[in-house]
Formats: sequence, C-alpha cells, structure tokens
Amino acid sequence: MLNETKSASGGRIALVHDYLKEYGGAEAVFETLSDIFPDADIFTTLYCPRFFGPHRQRLEKKWGSRIHQSFFKFIPFAHKIISPLRLLSPMAFRSFDFSKYDLIITSATGAYFPNALNKKSARLICYCHTPPRYLYGLPTARDLKKYPIFNFFAKIANHFLRLFDFTYAQNVDQFIANSETTAARIQKYYRRDSVVINPPIDLPKVGATLAGAQKGEHFYLTGGRLARAKRYDIAIEACNQLKVPLKIFGRDFAGFESELRKIAGLPAGASAKAGSYIEFLGEVTQLEKAKLFSEASAYLFCSDNEDFGMVSVEAQSFGCPVVGYKSGGIIETVIDGKTGILFDELTPKSCANAITKLEKLNIKSTDCIDNASQFSSEIFVKKIKSLVSKI
Repeated sequence: MLNETKSASGGRIALVHDYLKEYGGAEAVFETLSDIFPDADIFTTLYCPRFFGPHRQRLEKKWGSRIHQSFFKFIPFAHKIISPLRLLSPMAFRSFDFSKYDLIITSATGAYFPNALNKKSARLICYCHTPPRYLYGLPTARDLKKYPIFNFFAKIANHFLRLFDFTYAQNVDQFIANSETTAARIQKYYRRDSVVINPPIDLPKVGATLAGAQKGEHFYLTGGRLARAKRYDIAIEACNQLKVPLKIFGRDFAGFESELRKIAGLPAGASAKAGSYIEFLGEVTQLEKAKLFSEASAYLFCSDNEDFGMVSVEAQSFGCPVVGYKSGGIIETVIDGKTGILFDELTPKSCANAITKLEKLNIKSTDCIDNASQFSSEIFVKKIKSLVSKI
C-alpha cells in the first residue's frame, strides 16, 4: 500500500521526530508511521538507541540505516541536556535539507520545535501529540518551582518561545491531533484546525485474553514513563491507604522514581520489601506488560491532563478496567461505569474511593476489549494513508 501511495505522488517522504532517546507512547506512534512508510528517511536531532531498553534491537533494525541526525550528535553529553537543547532545536531542524522531498510528516511531542524546519516546496503534515506543555501551563515532568532563580529566567524565555512556537505552527499545511483534547489545544494556541487520528494500539488477538475469569493474584497496576505529570504518587498513596497491592512498571524520568520510592516507603534501589503494598518492576517487554494487564484487577491512570493516554487503551484491550483521573484524553478513552471509573479530584482519597467503587461493580472484560477496538493500529494506518493520499 505504501508503494502505491508513493508512486501516486511521484515523490519522496521524510519523517521527523523531536529526538529518539527513549521509547514511550510518542515513539510507539512514530514506529508505526515508519512502518507505514518503510522507504521514508528519518530526521531527528539526536539518536541514542542504547536507551531504548527491551525495544532496542527491533528499533535499530527498523531505523538504523534511515536515520539522519542534526549537529546535536557532536555535542558532548547531549543526551544528558535534552531539555536545555530545546533552545537550539529550531536551528537543528532548519539545518536539514528537505529540497528533494514532496511530503514531510513531523511527529511533535511537545518537547522541541520540529515545525521550524525549512520545508522548501514540500507539504508539511504535523502529527501533534500536544503543543509544548511547559509553554502553556500544563503539568510537566519537572518542577521548576524548586529553583526560583532558574524558574524566573525560564518564564522569560518561555514568553519568547511561545511566540516562536506560534510562528512555526503556521508552517504546517495539515495538523493531525492525537485526541480531541489536543485538537482543542491546537485551536486555542495556534488558531489552527486539525484532523483527529487517535494513536495506534496493538490489540491482542480476539479471544487471546478475556482477563476476568483468569485472574489469580489480586493487585492493581500502573506505569509507563515514570514522570512527575503522570502522578504515580497518587496511585501509591491510594493503594497504601486501602492496603491493596500495586505494581508499577516503567523507566525513571528526571529522577522522579526516587521520589516515588520514598513515598512508597521503599529503600533506594529496592523493587519491593516485606510488608509493603508497592512493587517496582522496572522497564518491561511488551509480552510482560500484556501479562500484567491480563492479570491486574485494574489499571490506575492518575495523569494530570494527559494528551491522550495510550496505556489506558492498552489496558482495556486486555480486558483490564481503568481507574482514572477525569481530565484530558482519558475522558475520550474510558466509559465511566462501564469500562472503568473516573474520579474528579487529583487526590489519593478520590482515587481510593474510585477503587472501592470499582470493586463493587461488575465490569465486563468484553466491554473493555470492545471499547479498545476503536483505537486499533489498523484504523490508524487506514486513516493516515487516506489523509496522505489526499494531500
């Protein structure tokens, strides 16, 4: 199908991503885009596959020969100063030569400014995961309030970055939003319309897991990228209050895992301890994550104004209900009272009450699976191909 799309346009396609130094939801979407367009060149500011964890071998095989890096690769310890380098990211994207391409698709995570690139005569599609959260007052992974002087200068810098961000957004010919939540942000901050195409979820084979009848150990699950805005602390405190087991998977981000361990009452470096209700599993493979979803009583999603929330759909695809904070994209992915419970206040008490409420309901695994089916990879691929063929 790709070759048909490519030959119809008679040109070449370039894919652009902020940086490739971790594997999260945005990178999963980008991987699918790279599968749809296997001949497309990939442009990114920095490529560090050693941080891909269990996904490294697969991604290096797919991306290794297609990658074009910016001058960031020559900056010593660039992978450790990803955040400050955002100031140089427009220059990095503009350093690429796109003169031989007819279509450019940027995957904008909200970290850098890929739409600053010089598209020449190409058409530019932006798959927007979110406008930069740090520019528009949305919760982020870092708490700058702890550093008053740095926070003061950051606010001044962010004022000008917002102006630049708006200008770069006007370079886009077609915005794609990953959710209605993100589409509203694009309209509010960029004054641009967008097409909503939800992220692709790799659904398990039909009948492979109807989790409800097969659960053994009673535990709750949460995890993903262990970043501050995901508010795993709420889930930890709620489960400690209820004295119910909670398993947390995922990789540390910006040192937040150490804070979570303290909240859980665990020694530094310990995954669990006797008498504790909290267990840290570290980064897991897709198969290990599938097993956790199939066995968990529910997935706890406490993210503050999440852009979409792929993991909440993944959980449902295995028949696992979701207890989530009623904000952002999760409102679009969880049916309150049918595939999970949404709570109104971002507090441990509100989360704990929702867990208690869930335990009294008879949530059907089949309802969760049916709801997740509308977010399948197949639907994503079909919509992307259709949009590209029109443009």
